[in-house]
Amino acid sequence: MLHLTHRGPLAPFARIRSIAVLRGGGLGDVLFATPALMALRATYPQARITLLGTALHADMLPGRFTGLDQVLVLPGVPGENGIDDADAYAALDHLSETVDLGVQIHGGGRNSNPFLLRLGARHTVGTSTPDAAGLERSIDYVYYQHEILRALEVVSLAGASPVTLEPSIAPTPADLDAGQRLAADLPGPVLALHPGASDPRRRWPRAHFAQVAAWAVNAGASVVVLGGPGENRAVAEIVNAAGRLSDRARIHGAADLTMSELIGGLAVADVLLGNDSGPRHLAQALATPTASVFWFGNLINAGPFTRQHHRVQMSWTSRCPVCKQDATRVGWTATRCEHDDSFVADVPVEAVCADVGSLMAMRVRSRDK
Repeated sequence: MLHLTHRGPLAPFARIRSIAVLRGGGLGDVLFATPALMALRATYPQARITLLGTALHADMLPGRFTGLDQVLVLPGVPGENGIDDADAYAALDHLSETVDLGVQIHGGGRNSNPFLLRLGARHTVGTSTPDAAGLERSIDYVYYQHEILRALEVVSLAGASPVTLEPSIAPTPADLDAGQRLAADLPGPVLALHPGASDPRRRWPRAHFAQVAAWAVNAGASVVVLGGPGENRAVAEIVNAAGRLSDRARIHGAADLTMSELIGGLAVADVLLGNDSGPRHLAQALATPTASVFWFGNLINAGPFTRQHHRVQMSWTSRCPVCKQDATRVGWTATRCEHDDSFVADVPVEAVCADVGSLMAMRVRSRDK
């Protein structure tokens, strides 16, 4: 076992024909892994690359991302969310080929490293906390690091150098058709809104989204409010509130979207306004400009690298609004309090409107050239 403190690139491993990459989580989690997957593809062009991921990943990546050969859906990683070892390990039976290189980019390794070692790969690389099982080559898991750079640092242990820092996927013609249907008959530039986030603390208030939507319509744009499964109420609330302040006919709402509809809706929009969420990261990967609301701690791990096309407004709240527990000690070293109150509610509507307006104007200018 080698715990890396190297100061330069390592040579690629020899005779790598099959690579398995462990990365669970949501849309954003796997999108952050795509530059690392592209680096592996460039370094080992003859290898078959399998993502050990989720049904969500299997729905999004095939046919839209070229850095993989297959997605093997796992029920979860043993030890996480009550996943039984037998259920998780049984899924590995579908990985018929011998694995030459196992890559762990799923957290600090307490649960994921033993799972990766079960593959019996000739070589293993990944991240490790002090209590994690050892891999052949590993680096310390330090929570405050951008997830894209963390994954690239991991694959550098296998000699893979970056070919891009930006996640990128390509919508299919069916995706674009679905997106056009969502925005049908809407005049002017189109602002897409996605008000959700898996963690309620990352959600900007719906009333704020409605104010921005109304502002955009009154400025000459149209709005599509997008929602996933279970977000019908949030979408309807924003559409109705914005409609009372502007031209309701220029505001469409669509919830319970399929993956193709979500991708298409984001791809055809001129700008997306969203929280730190999977759909926000997906919009960026589709080259749609984004205006975002972030908690400052999450910006370190998940924020966009550039600001020309991706604007960010931050909340500097460092303690729970209810119990005042310090929220900066996060990740594997600390437990969170039980409160779900928004950490980003103090981000001003006026600042977000300014970001949306700047991006909209940029898009209009580029189309007029």
